[in-house]
Amino acid sequence: MIIERAQLIENYLGGVAGLISKLPSDQIDGIVQVIKQAYLEGRRVLICGNGGSAATASHLSEDLQKGIGCLTCKKFKVMALTDSAPLITAWANDTDYASIFVEQVQTWAQAGDVLVAISGSGNSPNIIRAVETANEMGMTTIGLTGMGGGKLSKLATKSIVVASDSMQQIEDVHIVLSHIIYVCLYKEISQE
Repeated sequence: MIIERAQLIENYLGGVAGLISKLPSDQIDGIVQVIKQAYLEGRRVLICGNGGSAATASHLSEDLQKGIGCLTCKKFKVMALTDSAPLITAWANDTDYASIFVEQVQTWAQAGDVLVAISGSGNSPNIIRAVETANEMGMTTIGLTGMGGGKLSKLATKSIVVASDSMQQIEDVHIVLSHIIYVCLYKEISQE
């Protein structure tokens, strides 16, 4: 039986809305607190992901660095590790693809900084290795994942698992989460 396009649209929208309604606000609040503390202490926030998650990493980095950084004289040290194709391909070529974020974490971060790792499956080797490295360095790690959480949800200091096996819907919810984080921080920092 062929499902009509209108029904596909309704099903998709209903699925995403249902996932958003089930997000754990207490866990989101904990992530906002970690990122706000990093801002207040002048620490770095590094963000990584692959594919659609890389796009979310770039988007969140832009929102936080420019959006929050324009509020006060205090700049927000945020960087998406996904944004330099030449650097990523150089590391992938000279080491291996699983090292593309590890090398950047080791270069740019120190204890007390934050790594936000985004992976729909929670099992991307380059994400897992970056989180392991960040944990070893004394960073706070945040995982945004789906599909049961994978290894990422167990390794990250704080994590949110989107209860879905649909990569598209997981990625939709991850961008909503990134906007929630930004909106909360913007409101709180603008009132201080």
